Amino acid sequence: MNEIPRWIFASLFITSGIGHFVRTKWYERLMPPYLPWHRELVWLSGLIELGLGILLLVPRCSSLAAWGLIALLVAVFPANIHMAATSGGPKPAAPGVAPLWAWARLPLQGVLIYWAYLYAR
Repeated sequence: MNEIPRWIFASLFITSGIGHFVRTKWYERLMPPYLPWHRELVWLSGLIELGLGILLLVPRCSSLAAWGLIALLVAVFPANIHMAATSGGPKPAAPGVAPLWAWARLPLQGVLIYWAYLYAR
């Protein structure tokens, strides 16, 4: 398999993982209200994204990292649902994100899961 898509895929998670620390408050707003410890969960998910993104580039670890990314994508799906459900409302979880984009992210998760699965095999 060509390595360029792997580097692109890994960079998505590395960049997003760093974003969790640079824009913590923005990511906290995406957290569904029923979850506790928003800041800690944002930092934890950012650390996991960053670490798995890096490990995806290590040939011996890439399959395990891909399975971890699949699990992470499933785990953060409620935040994406929360973002979509509140988009266009009076208190959107992600101000400035168009409702169309917020809803489009939901099936995009499936595409990302499939992409990760290609490296998990």
